[in-house]
Amino acid sequence: MFSFEHRPKIMDYLEQYSFDVLVIGGGITGAGIALDAASRGLSVALIDKQDFAAGTSSRSTKLIHGGLRYLKQFDVGVVAEVGREREIVYDNAVHVTTPEKMLLPLYKHGTLGPFTTSVALKVYDRLAGVKKQERRTMLSAQETATLEPLLKRDELVGGGYYVEYRTDDARLTIEVLKKAVEYGALCVNYTEMTEFLYSKKKLIGAKVKDHITGKTVEVHAAQIVNATGPWVDEVRQKDKQTDKKQLRLTKGVHIVLSQKDFPLQQAVYFDIPDGRMAFAIPRDGKTYIGTTDTVYEGDPIHPTATQQDVDYLIEAAKTVFPSVEITRETIESSWAGVRPLIFEKGKNPSEISRKDEIWIASSGLMTIAGGKLTGYRQMAETIVDKIVKTHKFKHASPCMTRELSLSGAKGINAINFPDYTAYKAREGVQYGLNYDEAKHLVQKYGTNVDALFNQVKYLHEHGSTMPLALHAMLLYGIEAEMVYTPCDFFIRRTGLLYFDIDAVKRYKQQVVQVMQQRLHYSESQRNTYIAQLEQAILDATSFPNMEV
Repeated sequence: MFSFEHRPKIMDYLEQYSFDVLVIGGGITGAGIALDAASRGLSVALIDKQDFAAGTSSRSTKLIHGGLRYLKQFDVGVVAEVGREREIVYDNAVHVTTPEKMLLPLYKHGTLGPFTTSVALKVYDRLAGVKKQERRTMLSAQETATLEPLLKRDELVGGGYYVEYRTDDARLTIEVLKKAVEYGALCVNYTEMTEFLYSKKKLIGAKVKDHITGKTVEVHAAQIVNATGPWVDEVRQKDKQTDKKQLRLTKGVHIVLSQKDFPLQQAVYFDIPDGRMAFAIPRDGKTYIGTTDTVYEGDPIHPTATQQDVDYLIEAAKTVFPSVEITRETIESSWAGVRPLIFEKGKNPSEISRKDEIWIASSGLMTIAGGKLTGYRQMAETIVDKIVKTHKFKHASPCMTRELSLSGAKGINAINFPDYTAYKAREGVQYGLNYDEAKHLVQKYGTNVDALFNQVKYLHEHGSTMPLALHAMLLYGIEAEMVYTPCDFFIRRTGLLYFDIDAVKRYKQQVVQVMQQRLHYSESQRNTYIAQLEQAILDATSFPNMEV
């Protein structure tokens, strides 16, 4: 029930049944709530007016943060909680989360000195419950420069070495949703809540428009949860709710360069002259740099990187990597995302909270906003606890997501995953892939890779107009991950638009051809989806000047 073949049936079920929980929003927060609720035995429906993870959840720094940044604000509770959650996210999905050694270079006039950094990282290790083998190491200037030769040597006094966790944010969201579907949740993209339904001023459901067919259905639920991220206020206004709390959106931009132009060996967390911090991270033959933090008042659906954003990141990187030639022309791709932060009228903008908050309207609408990617599971547990308590759901079992493997992760863990990867990669070679292609599929899809290998076997025997691995990912995406448009595939299921945009340009026609055959696009739909993809490519590669 997570394929477009099942879409008509899903829409019928949405209309025919009354649910315990209706989640509006298919980003990581909504996905987490759907999984938590469904795994406890509650009946769950989830809708999103765009594709799953199309908002903030595909546009982050792609790190499961351990909360080190909160230590600078002495928010020890957050550090402890985020550290614990990071470990859980990793244990439950080793195929989409990877430990990444992070280097923190220390300079003579930087904001952090060797002593304070050493103490901070030691406290962080304790609070976050960091594994012994992953605890911080303090380095000399020579050791720091050896780890990353591109670093500026002038006034380098040492470095801190600690572990963060790199992830694919959109794929993490998809794997959470697939697990929720395993537990019976009905999850469907391109379905928008247009109007709430009431009985005696209490919410009992919502009118939901299917943007693929144009049909509107009524979905009834005991509890409706607003988990729409940047669109939280828009949904609340449809419930005629106004209070002191509002969202403030800030924009974060990342730029991607080829390793040929920026041959970074080691992930680096570095000081920017304006007092902020930034990351430079090697990934899949690329190096990406982020992030900016500016107030955003545009359309949350289409945030893009401007010349000013890009120049800011280029100048920031040059202060620490002076030998690297970074220009707008060397940038291969970029992405921009908005962070929904909770702002209270009467407070200074600097007091905007980065924590998650839940509030319940008089109508019963439950809204969750704020929060971080790392804390999605804990947020879901908290809100579902409230739902169970509010409605006295006797059929709900206790939360089990702390030790629940996500889709593609059953039976694999940090210890056996490297051996599993090597074993399955050798198997993939037998079906027509080269070893690296097969290994990439295993690392991306975990134990679901068998379904992709079945596609590869068939394609190898019958021929393909594109690389076997790409074609297999596309067919699997359509059949098992609710892919409907080329953007769904190239951005949120594979990340290719960000990390291999040349492949997108090379194979976009073949991909669209296959999708039209499998999904029966009309000519109008085909033209619309091609135009969407061309716009996405343009957004990732051109940077408007906002001062003009």
